[in-house]
Amino acid sequence: MKNGKFVAAVLIPAFGFLAFFAFYPVVYGLGISFFDFNPANSHNDFIGLENYARLMHDPLFWKSVGNTLFFCLVAVSANIVITLTLAEIICHIPKKWMRTLFRTILFIPCVAPIVGTSIIWKYGIIATDGGLINNILGMLFGIPPTNWTLTEMPMMLIIILYTLWADIGYNVILFTAGLESVPKELEEAARVDGAGALRRFFSVRIPLIRRSFVFVAIMTMADYFQMFAQFNVLVADGGRNYAAMVLTNLIYRTSFKSFDMGYAAAISMALFVIVMTVAIIQDRVMKADWSYE
Repeated sequence: MKNGKFVAAVLIPAFGFLAFFAFYPVVYGLGISFFDFNPANSHNDFIGLENYARLMHDPLFWKSVGNTLFFCLVAVSANIVITLTLAEIICHIPKKWMRTLFRTILFIPCVAPIVGTSIIWKYGIIATDGGLINNILGMLFGIPPTNWTLTEMPMMLIIILYTLWADIGYNVILFTAGLESVPKELEEAARVDGAGALRRFFSVRIPLIRRSFVFVAIMTMADYFQMFAQFNVLVADGGRNYAAMVLTNLIYRTSFKSFDMGYAAAISMALFVIVMTVAIIQDRVMKADWSYE
């Protein structure tokens, strides 16, 4: 009985916090998506599914969906490949203090405020005059300065590069922990059987960290679908021909610049459905065996 009261005393406030700050905003957003909602108006008309019908015929919405899917697919794939490779390299560093040092260095960008580092990249890395990229291209290849914010695919790739730089530290630590937990005797057995380092990595180590792999893939994908700050700082207007307009930026623009919050709520619900669908597909496709055989 005492244990039950203790558990209730701990869980009830946590569930209350979750309900108020997670479930209630979702329900409220779903509710206002059925209205022509503007907080400045004294009366907001109920319009039913008109906002959702409007989504189906909005070219900017579909452009944003395509950009978001492209960004997530490329960035998440690159993140997993890079972080898994770095984690494997770190695991083979003999000295513990050096492994800790490299993990710390890679994690430092994750601690820095994303808005602050985005501003640094905007005015220090990709700036037309004096930007690091233009200076390097000018010195090495004699290429004249380029206004990268007026490009299409290059600008999206720059945002992906920034996101990887700012975010790989988390997954490096997760993958390192997973790789270090692989039983040494299994790898030794593979070595005795004649398996090389590459074969051991793909046939022994990767299958045994499937739990970490699935967790990293699903959480990274969900997180990248919600990326906003770097897009809003680097290309607030979506860039040339809206080539870098993603759903989160479109939601912000629609709600806080156009004050069309009912339609913005409908876009938010569409994003919610997309993220949930992708997460469910990932979970089904990447089934993890949670025990060693």
